[in-house]
Amino acid sequence: MTTTVRKRAATGALIGLALGDALGFPTEFNDVPSILAKFGPWREMGLPTPAIVTDDTQMTLALGWGLRTAMDRGVLAPKRMERPVREEFVDWFQSPENNRAPGRTCLVACEKLKRPDRPWQDASQIHSKGCGANMRVAPIGLIPGLSDEQRAGAAQLQAALTHGHPTALAASDLTAHAVRLLAQGTEPTGLVGLLRSYAYENRSRYHDNWLGDLWTRSQDPTPAHFIERGWDECLEILDRLQKAVRSHSPETDPCLATGEGWIAEEALATGLLCFLLFLDEPLTALRRAACTSGDSDSIACLTGAFAGAYIGADAWPTEWADRIEYRGDLMALGALWDA
Repeated sequence: MTTTVRKRAATGALIGLALGDALGFPTEFNDVPSILAKFGPWREMGLPTPAIVTDDTQMTLALGWGLRTAMDRGVLAPKRMERPVREEFVDWFQSPENNRAPGRTCLVACEKLKRPDRPWQDASQIHSKGCGANMRVAPIGLIPGLSDEQRAGAAQLQAALTHGHPTALAASDLTAHAVRLLAQGTEPTGLVGLLRSYAYENRSRYHDNWLGDLWTRSQDPTPAHFIERGWDECLEILDRLQKAVRSHSPETDPCLATGEGWIAEEALATGLLCFLLFLDEPLTALRRAACTSGDSDSIACLTGAFAGAYIGADAWPTEWADRIEYRGDLMALGALWDA
């Protein structure tokens, strides 16, 4: 039995993601002074009652179910993955529960994905790098047995179904890679360095099998030029993150160091910063992420995914985990990938 199985990294990451989402939902669109005025000291923030989540968790589940269907049919591959994930995204789009202030990019893209006769690349919003691309990607870092190529390709494809900007693809790939490393027990103190190395190694690699002709929708002269733009923006934010981990005060809004998180690379960096500031205090990390001036629910859901992947299911108090919306679905997917 491996350590990863014992700690139930998948369950921990999915529950953590949803808890962060619920904690950040009421604070999103508020600055820090307003949050403190409404909710009191940030280190004492409680889980709302009821613990309602946003489209971040809903789309994570949609991706998870789509991946499960794809892998029930065989080895994870582009065509095998695209159809069920696309169908799950459209089902989410048409669901009456899609009433949690979803992002415009996801709505526009999913409306276009409803047409099965059209290639998915026609739906992808080529100029959008919103955090909707990577707030939902954690399942790809949690599925056991994928090759590096499958994980990178799948992470970028799920992003590209809605967000076609190269930075959205690179940030999603990095997010899934970070979740995987933490689930496997990588020491977090070396995580940013490992992510920078990964970004350099993959900087010019366009996953043609997974992305097809997506790059031609942009103004780039070559596929490599297209994807390099995304990795370069991610490398820039990782440099800022590395400095912030060393010097940022935990009492100061993390968004001031690594950005407000409305865009993919900033959501990754600020979510990671909150996790890295409070490695052994997952609830404090979630509360810090929720008490930020930016996209609080997306930042906190990424923080929760990182902390849960690293520590496992025991990261979260039972009285919180038992109250989270969609608990049954989250536990079912977690159990599948922890088995």
